[in-house]
Amino acid sequence: MNKLILSTCILVGALGATGCAVSDGQSTVGQYVDDATITTRVKTRFAEDPQVSAMRINVETLNGTVQLSGFAANEAERTRASTVARAVPEVKDVRNNIVVRSGG
Repeated sequence: MNKLILSTCILVGALGATGCAVSDGQSTVGQYVDDATITTRVKTRFAEDPQVSAMRINVETLNGTVQLSGFAANEAERTRASTVARAVPEVKDVRNNIVVRSGG
């Protein structure tokens, strides 16, 4: 149930962001909407995945390239986030800039 609520919150937040202006480097409003859809799908899959924290990992998409940033608890989570993102339809590439937090 908590994952459903989290997924819904992520979806509402991402859809609210689609009202913003088209960013530099994007050729059309349609591409911006496509990128926002990809971002929403990746965040939703993170929320559904027991190994990935949707709260600590940020997702941005530009022209089908997904950029991941934030913090992971370990290398397995960092790697899993890339795998999950790559599995989303229409993702052309994934840039993983997630930092693994060392203990302490």
